[in-house]
Amino acid sequence: MTAALPYYLGCPSWSEAAWRATLYPDDTRPAEFLARYVQVFNAVEGNTTFYARPSEQTVARWAQQMPEHFRFCAKLPREISHSDDLCQQLDEVAQFRQLLAPLGARVQPYWLQLPASFAPSRLAELASFIEHWGELPLAIEVRHPEFFAKGDAERLLNRLLHERGIERVCLDSRALFSCESQAPAVLHAQAKKPRLPTRPTAFSQSPQLRFIGHPELLANDPFMLPWLDKVAGWIEQGLRPYVFAHTSDNRLAPELARRFHQQLMQRLPGLPELPVLQVEPELEQLGLL
Repeated sequence: MTAALPYYLGCPSWSEAAWRATLYPDDTRPAEFLARYVQVFNAVEGNTTFYARPSEQTVARWAQQMPEHFRFCAKLPREISHSDDLCQQLDEVAQFRQLLAPLGARVQPYWLQLPASFAPSRLAELASFIEHWGELPLAIEVRHPEFFAKGDAERLLNRLLHERGIERVCLDSRALFSCESQAPAVLHAQAKKPRLPTRPTAFSQSPQLRFIGHPELLANDPFMLPWLDKVAGWIEQGLRPYVFAHTSDNRLAPELARRFHQQLMQRLPGLPELPVLQVEPELEQLGLL
């Protein structure tokens, strides 16, 4: 059972129709996707909340379908994260947290994904926002190049987050950018995702990794290798990391997540296998070709 896993593993969403006959049985209806997803993975990125807030009815339905051990990393809406002043959005933050309150501890950590325009000059603003945030778990993703330059800006950011036990989300897009395919999905992903150095951190009990993969599953292995060692080490230290697998159009995200887990099992003897839902055998392996 995924409740027994010593780390959290998932995909960017649960609602991909393309996962029928690979992750989900072929006859799975969209309304059943979440209930099926939580049988295999124990976490998901809350990308949907970045673009649109769910209705109260939708949140209530999620609460019914998500088991207590499941983790939903809800992104703060972009009108908050991409505003001119985070501290002017505190009422919006309170409303958003109240909306998701029925999910309880399943929402952790919240994610604040800052735009590339959020520069070191706004660190005092970020510090003030964090002071108002409170005790709920929070993870922050930065994209401004100066936060990756190993200079004063990065040191100040890391000190701010470390002192408050706030995780710095690590996005690793190296596998994606190693791909030379001209497929529209790949080009779109390469245009959308940041191309920045990796910064594996453990400022809290739950380090956060977003792995943006190559569309050919086997091509990801050399890029996953250091992360397998890192995640295994974190688990052995008593931490509980989060790992989210992406591919260019996310059609193969579940297969990539499974591949990561299967290789992690070789480093951590006794790690249970992920459950496998019943799908058509001849279709189950399509994503591995």
